[in-house]
Amino acid sequence: MSGQPTGGVVIEDRRPADAVAGHWVERLAPRSWRPYLRLARIDRPVGWWLLLLPCWWSAALAAIAADQAFPDPWHCLLFLIGAVAMRGAGSTYNDIADRDLDAQVERTRLRPLPSGQIRPRHAALFLVVQALVGLAVLLQFNEQAILIGLCSLLPVAIYPFMKRIMPLPQGVLGLAFAWGALMGWAAVFARLDASPLLLYAGAWFWIVGYDTIYAVQDIEDDEMAGIRSSARLFGQHVRGAVGLCYALAAALVALAAWRAGAGPVGFLGVAAFAGHLAWQVLSLRERDGRGALTLFRSNRDAGLILFAGLTADALLRTFA
Repeated sequence: MSGQPTGGVVIEDRRPADAVAGHWVERLAPRSWRPYLRLARIDRPVGWWLLLLPCWWSAALAAIAADQAFPDPWHCLLFLIGAVAMRGAGSTYNDIADRDLDAQVERTRLRPLPSGQIRPRHAALFLVVQALVGLAVLLQFNEQAILIGLCSLLPVAIYPFMKRIMPLPQGVLGLAFAWGALMGWAAVFARLDASPLLLYAGAWFWIVGYDTIYAVQDIEDDEMAGIRSSARLFGQHVRGAVGLCYALAAALVALAAWRAGAGPVGFLGVAAFAGHLAWQVLSLRERDGRGALTLFRSNRDAGLILFAGLTADALLRTFA
């Protein structure tokens, strides 16, 4: 349904400013599908990676604690499918709620809803389809994991409205995006213990840190539109604030690994993760939007480094 008329004007099929250049959505997808794929952020895969990685970290810690050689492959696949579906559903819901605000921000005004490429009622139907895929994935887990997963809907539901009323909306986003830190453990043990709770707290600080970097792109437009963000809240101290969040993230993840019984290789992975975060802080420049986007996207690599370290620890402990 690309090119929906808005006020008698047909909107050209154009990608948002922060879409990944050369992505298959722009090259291969049928023209009529592209607005929906953009609405689900399929053209910006870093989002589902960042939702997925705490799930995989948690699954790796559970493998260490359970003396398994590696995280459960079936669980990891389910988390992957669920992350793509629920990130798409969350982005669709967020864009429905924010379509008027998005029209006032340069980076987001070409998104499918504010640009008129998709009508709100069609977006709502698309949201339901994605949510049903996520539900089908969730129902593959044990009862305790299902209940924990359903509780994540509360922060997801309220997040889009927080940027209107609170100075740190990234805190609510962190509550939702860190939820996977609980799920991987619950899927194995059917309960929550200190390790996943510490991991959840660490993931929360990581998310607040990287989303503050992301918000640096929009400081000027947010100021004019009255949109609140952590980048605006911290102002000229944004670099120090991100550094503090990342330091707490690394410390809490290390505690989670210790409580799960990780060995030297696992802590080497935590150290490499912390080193990557330190590099981001040193590279961050206030109001450098292009550089901020690059640093934000690099968090996929930071998360994969941690997952690789924890997984290698589980493997080596099994054969030691």
